[in-house]
Amino acid sequence: MSCLALNASFEPLTIVPPRRAVRLVLDGKAEILEEDGQRSFRSENRCIPWPAVIRLVRYVHVPHRFRRQVTNTFLFARDDYTCQYCGRHRNELRGRQFLTRDHILPVSRGGENRWDNVVTSCSPCNNRKGGRLPGEAGMRLRSEPSEPNYVHLVWVVRRVTDSQAKYIRMFYGQDALETVRGG
Repeated sequence: MSCLALNASFEPLTIVPPRRAVRLVLDGKAEILEEDGQRSFRSENRCIPWPAVIRLVRYVHVPHRFRRQVTNTFLFARDDYTCQYCGRHRNELRGRQFLTRDHILPVSRGGENRWDNVVTSCSPCNNRKGGRLPGEAGMRLRSEPSEPNYVHLVWVVRRVTDSQAKYIRMFYGQDALETVRGG
């Protein structure tokens, strides 16, 4: 089980390995807020609970808006693993069908690899569209692509436990938690 690291303001920052979390606690840089009561770290003269959630003692400035490169992992998560043309989810794809990255304005026509120009597409839809604009291929997008917010980029591809989820809900709200948990 990984450990959720919170800023001093309780803002969820990242997931860290439990050993890293213990090191931060031992160095006086963090405190344990939630622990896994079943396990602990032991040394010859200390016993430290296995951390599930830690909070940094000092606030670390994190830019709320920073550009992340478009990766298929985040792109597919942003689009809920669903083709933005036909609406099929990855679980509905069969055989040699799979999810791909589609450039709305094709690269061959000057399109760039930016959040507002790429969408998740199943391979049949991507092949059907080819090097054309969606309208030219008789296709319509199900949603307008945009850069996902910080919560989406960092949390949607990670699994969080119930004790970790309450801190995400507390800082970002129930909608963000539902996004992280997939509905």
